[in-house]
Amino acid sequence: MTDEDRLIRLEELAAHQAKVIEELSDQLAEQWKVVEQMRAKLDRLTERFLTLEEASLDAPPITRPPHY
Repeated sequence: MTDEDRLIRLEELAAHQAKVIEELSDQLAEQWKVVEQMRAKLDRLTERFLTLEEASLDAPPITRPPHY
């Protein structure tokens, strides 16, 4: 293998790695968006749950009807 062939292989390898790095970066950015959406949804659900829990504390206690 000549020096020129080795250089060509290294250039091809570097170009391939640069493409893979760019693709991985794009995928990571997309996954980060999904994580942020999930975090926002979890925050909304947590707030909703806490609101419902507080409302249930204010409800009158469940008692048996007088005919029992």
